[in-house]
Amino acid sequence: MAHTLIEKIIGNKVGHEVKPGDIVTADVDWCMIDDIMVPFAVQKFEEMGFTKVWDPDKVVLIYDHFLPATQTDDSRHFREGDAFAEKYGLKNVHRTDGICHQLMTEAGYVKPGDIAFGTDSHTVTYGCVGAFSTGIGYTEMAGILGTGQLWMKVPESIKVVVDGVLPSNVTSKDVILRIIGDLTASGATYQSLEFSGSTIDAMSVASRMTMSNMAVEAGAKCGVFAPDEKTCEYCNIPYDDSIKALRADADAVYSRELHYNAEELVPVMACPSLVDNIKPVSEVAGTKVDQVFLGSCTNGRLEDLQTAAAILKGKHIAPYLKMIVTPASRKIYREALADGTLEILSDAGAIITTPGCGLCCGRGGGILSDDEVVVATNNRNFLGRMGTSKVKIYLASPATAAATAIAGVITEA
Repeated sequence: MAHTLIEKIIGNKVGHEVKPGDIVTADVDWCMIDDIMVPFAVQKFEEMGFTKVWDPDKVVLIYDHFLPATQTDDSRHFREGDAFAEKYGLKNVHRTDGICHQLMTEAGYVKPGDIAFGTDSHTVTYGCVGAFSTGIGYTEMAGILGTGQLWMKVPESIKVVVDGVLPSNVTSKDVILRIIGDLTASGATYQSLEFSGSTIDAMSVASRMTMSNMAVEAGAKCGVFAPDEKTCEYCNIPYDDSIKALRADADAVYSRELHYNAEELVPVMACPSLVDNIKPVSEVAGTKVDQVFLGSCTNGRLEDLQTAAAILKGKHIAPYLKMIVTPASRKIYREALADGTLEILSDAGAIITTPGCGLCCGRGGGILSDDEVVVATNNRNFLGRMGTSKVKIYLASPATAAATAIAGVITEA
């Protein structure tokens, strides 16, 4: 029987072949709880009557949305998280290290073939290394904390093939936005997006992370890449036969297939206020912009900061425009500091903030008011996400964001 990549990952974990629609119970390799959900998961865990965590070494607490605290109740989340960690012997607690979805692979937790769950919808990001990962609620998380297991339905898969060489001003962010526009925000509901093709093979792990991260914006349960030598180098593991086997069979059955010629792709944006309202940047060029945000678990990595810095070097952001740069992790911050990237961005007039979620979730400074326009590199442009419900949010690549910051109006890089 031929299998898709996600069927192989789940089948390996449960010890038998699976097919779409099967209900299985899997042992969980990693679970992640972010600061927003800590109090709720802890409360539910205690309500369920558990007296110990099934494996403290497989639980990761990450404080990222509320750092630095901007509301008086934020610190309660940290206190309750710390108390839970101390009571049950949790050692993997990240308080100021960066965004949860960056850290879960960067810090060496999730590896190819793993099954991971997190209390945030963008947990799908870990599919970049060939893992099954998805977001869950705090009740399900409480169950995992107590048992180490969770049931799931094996998803159908949508095959996405991208072949060719991307134009110099087109990035993986443009690719995934184009895919979401074609699928729509509900077109992949409870399915796995499986990315392949020569364009995908050429991408860095960081670029793949951007695409996995946004799979959920099409409703997908996960977004996965077959692990390769780049993956193993990133994860610091050998590229052995077990890793090489984590790829779809040639005759695997998919619910749908999408094929793209990379050379035909252009820079695009998700326009207000729906993530599938995709238009070429050229169609909205000239729109006045009040603020640019470069960061988030979608595009806050070193290559994203470097892309923006290459465009901004020797230039300055437009008068009256604010540009906020938030590296996705402390490691990325240090790397960008060491190679001069942050200096270039700062010299151009950007505000550099502490690593974390920041403006993506409407925290950490930079919220906007009625009728202001922001071009951002994160993953959602819902009404009210970055200020009032009248703020207009355009989602774009780091290249488009940087070019726009210089011009003061939406501009193609």
